[in-house]
Amino acid sequence: MLEVLGLGPAEEAVYSALLARPTASAQDLARQTGLEQAESTRILLDLTARGLVAPVTEAESGTCEPSGCAAGHPSERYRLTPPSVALAPFLVEQRNALHRAEAAYSMLTEQYRSTAAHAAGSVVEVVVGVEQVAHRFHQLQRGAQQELLVLLKGAPTAVPREDADPSESSALDRDVDFRVVAAKDYLDDLDVARDLRGAISAGLRLRVIDSLPLKMVVSDRDRAMVPLDVADSDGEPSAIVVHRSGLLTALVHLFEREWVHARPLYATPTGVRVEAAADPQPTQGELEVLSLLLAGISDRRAASQLGLSIRTVERRTRRLMDLAGADSRLQLGWHAARAGWL
Repeated sequence: MLEVLGLGPAEEAVYSALLARPTASAQDLARQTGLEQAESTRILLDLTARGLVAPVTEAESGTCEPSGCAAGHPSERYRLTPPSVALAPFLVEQRNALHRAEAAYSMLTEQYRSTAAHAAGSVVEVVVGVEQVAHRFHQLQRGAQQELLVLLKGAPTAVPREDADPSESSALDRDVDFRVVAAKDYLDDLDVARDLRGAISAGLRLRVIDSLPLKMVVSDRDRAMVPLDVADSDGEPSAIVVHRSGLLTALVHLFEREWVHARPLYATPTGVRVEAAADPQPTQGELEVLSLLLAGISDRRAASQLGLSIRTVERRTRRLMDLAGADSRLQLGWHAARAGWL
């Protein structure tokens, strides 16, 4: 009951035991509460320092030697300070804290209400015009530090393929995890297929699917851009930029769903192909990563030993899991042993 006034369970037990008798020593209270005598003495000294308990004077007790009792002596007796005097400051402090909490609650609630409308309006931006759409597209790709998720379909409008290449190469050079799902119609152009071959060799992970509902690029799961229908903007290219929100989370989930159902593309001497070899095998670099992981070495230590960035190690690990059809590293180890990779 007294915890709200700052007393712990043991302190409350000693205080309540002393409340039932005029005076008591540490020994008396230890027997009554079941605490160790040293603990009872410590609590009495603490309660005394806080003004809740007072030692009984020699004249009042008559139990000490003529030389007097030292503070905390087992024979020293204590009595409660009147609760109306001792506990009133604690009660006032708690009331003041509650008033401060209520004031802070009211202020924060009002601040939230005043900014909620602005926050809701800033979730989505509309970008109109070839230059503006291209600028935001390159901004998202060049600003990515960890991950890019892209859905591609149909012919490019605001950003031609050749203009997208520099941003794409820059992201791959930074070891950004770059995943693309392309609709089949996007690969109809042979020049596009040849360009993608070089990107795959540089680390781009590409999959193909029969159709996609939209085009999209997601940067670090922090922002996304989705082109709008040209007919909706008087024939001028336009797009929406989506900031972190439930809508952005839904777009990421859409990408992951399409990624799962899409088929991997592999580089060939002349371009790309949908189907892999009959039994795709990991590269030598991927096997080096795998051997360290199966030895129980962390990604960071593996990167250090192999002279790679941690993102390269993570990317090679993810491709190994894709090849193995594994959902965990435990399954990856089982598949590697079964397939004789090591």
